[in-house]
Order: sequence, then C-alpha cells, then structure tokens
Amino acid sequence: MTQVLDGVEFQMGEPFDFGFLSKYGRVFKVFDDQDSGNICFGTEDSGRRYFIKFAGAVTARCPGEPAEAVKRLKASLPVYEDLRHPNLIKLIGAGDMGGGFGMVFEWARGVCMGRMYPEGHRRFMALSLENRLDVFGEVLDFLIYVHAQGYLAVDFYDGSIMYDFESGKTTICDVDFFIKKPCTNTMGRMWGSSIFMSPEEFRLGAELTEVTNVYTAGAMAFALLGNYSRERKDWPLNDESFQLAGRAVSEDRAQRPQSLRELRELWDGLKLKNLL
Repeated sequence: MTQVLDGVEFQMGEPFDFGFLSKYGRVFKVFDDQDSGNICFGTEDSGRRYFIKFAGAVTARCPGEPAEAVKRLKASLPVYEDLRHPNLIKLIGAGDMGGGFGMVFEWARGVCMGRMYPEGHRRFMALSLENRLDVFGEVLDFLIYVHAQGYLAVDFYDGSIMYDFESGKTTICDVDFFIKKPCTNTMGRMWGSSIFMSPEEFRLGAELTEVTNVYTAGAMAFALLGNYSRERKDWPLNDESFQLAGRAVSEDRAQRPQSLRELRELWDGLKLKNLL
C-alpha cells in the first residue's frame, strides 16, 4: 500500500502513523526498499538534515513480525557506539519512538556505489582508478579499525559504501550486523550479499575470524575496481595485484593473507599508483 509523508510517497505492508517524525522536521526522502524490516527517512529541520532508521512498522519488503526488526535494530546500537569513526555515519541518538525503536544519524552526503543502485554505480565506476584505489584504502583501514575494536564485519558489501562526488569523502552507512569476537557461524547462511561472503559464512558452526574479513576485503577490491567476475581479462591493474586480490578471496583460509594489516601491507607494497 502507498503512504504519503510531507508529499513523499512510499510503500508499506500496513498503514502506520509516522507523526513522531515531525520532531525531526520535514521528510524529504524515504528508503522503503529494505529487507531488514527497517524503514529509513531523510528529514530536514532548520537547515539541518537527519537520517532516521526505524523499526516497528510492517514494511512492504518485510511483512513479518515488527518486534523482530525492533530487536535487531536495538542490538545494533552498541555497534555504532563502539565503532565511531570518521568514515562511519555519525550516530546522534537512539531510543523508543512511535511505538517502535529508532536511530537518528547525521545526514551523510553521497551516493551509494553498490550495483543495486545503477546510477550511483555507473558514476562511481567512471571515477579514475586512482580515486577508486583511495576508496579501497579507506575501506580497508576501516575494517582494520573494526577488528582492533573487537568486531567482525558481517553483511558488509558494496551497498554499505557511499561516496560524495563533491568532497571525495567515503562514508560507511551500515554496520547493523557486525558482531563481537570471538564468534562462530550460528545461522548457516549468514546475513549478506553472497559475492562478499567467505565460505565460513555459509557453514554452520564455522569459526569466524579476521581471516574471514580478509575475504570480504578482497571481494571489495574486485567490486571497487569494477571486476565482480574476478576474471583477469577484466582486471584494470597488474598481475601482482590481481594475484593478491585472488589470494584474499581464496576458498582455502590458509591461502589468504592472515590478517587485514598483512593484506594492507602487501597491497601498499605493490605501489599501484606509480603504475597509473
């Protein structure tokens, strides 16, 4: 069904009263195509913009029990609090609201570069290789920081990355499913986009470690450099970089670099920008 807020139309599974959002100003954008059970809003009040993530309503993509979405969103709050970082979307506040639970962030300028957003993806891939290498470096540094804080990145994929074409700033916009270490796979197939998921993230009972996220980082290198197929003919850099990215996404954990910092050092040692 279609609902309207401040002239913006969006889809819902059932009607819901979002009047509580007026506290944060006028709604100018709604993100209703989420399979998490959350619905997100962009609001503006006196020139200041917010991004509000809310659980507690029956959404169009996730018509299940809203209480489960509330539980998941509440569980993500300490993740955002623990992982505050210049590249992570800035949390302002959170709490019960509107009969559900909401998290309020500072609005981050940028366009999502993930393949599920074709226009943004095309714009990102039109950037120079040097710019895209810079973004990969920032993402890799963020993952190193995540592990230093005692977390494992889960459900981290190209749709988690925003890029501001004016400032050149990279923003990580979604860490909802990151989990504390040590951890094991208790689900079987875990949350995430399969192209970014290691074999361990499909295997019930498997140990999940930093080497798991080395795989994630390798998959991100292929994605940011425009080579989702992981074929040499489509790789825009030299053989050494292709081989290193390929090692990172090895099915065999022992063949991958054994830490994100090792992967970073090996990658930096290739001096790729000198070859451009």
